[in-house]
Amino acid sequence: MTTSPEFDLITRHFRRATRHTTLGIGDDAALLDITPGMQLAVSADMLVAGTHFFPDADPRLLGWKSLAVNLSDMAAMGALPKWATLAIALPAADQAWLSAFSAGLFACANRYQVDLIGGDTTRGPLAISVQIMGEVAPGKALKRSGAKVGDDIWVSGTLGNAALALAALQQRYALSAEELESCISALHQPTPRVELGLLINMMAHSAIDISDGLLADLGHILKASGTGAEIHLGRLPISRLMHQRMTDPAVQQMVLAGGDDYELCFTAPTRNHGEIAKLAGLLGLPVSCIGQVTATPGLMVRDLDQIIMQLSQHGYDHFNQASPA
Repeated sequence: MTTSPEFDLITRHFRRATRHTTLGIGDDAALLDITPGMQLAVSADMLVAGTHFFPDADPRLLGWKSLAVNLSDMAAMGALPKWATLAIALPAADQAWLSAFSAGLFACANRYQVDLIGGDTTRGPLAISVQIMGEVAPGKALKRSGAKVGDDIWVSGTLGNAALALAALQQRYALSAEELESCISALHQPTPRVELGLLINMMAHSAIDISDGLLADLGHILKASGTGAEIHLGRLPISRLMHQRMTDPAVQQMVLAGGDDYELCFTAPTRNHGEIAKLAGLLGLPVSCIGQVTATPGLMVRDLDQIIMQLSQHGYDHFNQASPA
């Protein structure tokens, strides 16, 4: 009996040994080994050619990013990622493209010990949908709704490099080839902050990953928590490349609202300030306090001169903004 081209494609490119799974790819459903007493955290993201990535994007980097952006959601919940499913629409069964894409996907999966346990393939315009699942102890998941007045507001890593790289690729901002090379990995190969999410699980009150821009995503925390915030432009963590351009309003907008950072933004009580600061050394990752949660609704940003900024854009709008690619 011969197998269908679809099953051949799945077996060749996406079937791998699993770590946390009784039954993975090959049956109508997967069987998962969930740790007794743990809760299951589930999230999903879709990436569409021409909307979320360039149609001619490097398939290996695209494979990495497709999983990484979902792992970032697990990090924001303080959850340990374990399983993923992949649904992908393909214009054609391009074996070379699929080989590179799956290599990137599994490079990320192996780095974070995630099993690919199933999904679907079909013919159509290129679109990639990943569902991620992980575990978190009951009552320990980080939520957007937990911020409290007086909390410090923290951000991991650096902001704005992905938006700067995209602007350069779209010829909206001039960078040298060397400058573009220094920031383009932030756009194409983000690093999900899984380890940080697990470490702040017991110290933070709320968290979110920064996908649509700091202002938009911090705004989600404030709305869910019924609070406001004051942050300082001069405290935002940025690369040397961004620092050299930080007086440019366009660059300030990239840092505040550019999106595609996939860093964590979280709030925590001031009593944990010192312990959180120590995480930078433990992880080799900058973790910066950028402001405080306030009782007054709204988000106030002070510029480099400590003057309140007039904000024109808060982040990426999926339905009312031009496609990035």
